[in-house]
Amino acid sequence: MDTQLSLPSTATAAITPAVPLSGPLTVQPVNANVHSVHLADGTHAGNLKRVGMVWKFKAVGYDTAGAVEPGGGPLTNQHNMVFSQPDAADVSARLLASHADLRPV
Repeated sequence: MDTQLSLPSTATAAITPAVPLSGPLTVQPVNANVHSVHLADGTHAGNLKRVGMVWKFKAVGYDTAGAVEPGGGPLTNQHNMVFSQPDAADVSARLLASHADLRPV
């Protein structure tokens, strides 16, 4: 008897072609070591986390039930991108440019 269980996957962002994102992204301080990153419409897209002397972007997505999906969301392919500081203009420009480079032609 086949008892294989098939569960739906919520991790589709990595295989889904990137769709254009409008900018700019906004960066809001949470504490001394974390800043949240939001899309132009206010949607939370991830966090900048201070790791040693650098800041790493940690992508965040949400499933259909609203549960957090670490490393997911529209900027999943930018997860762990490194920044020297949480400068909103630099973060927005680099994340959006990197995201745009992934769009299918």
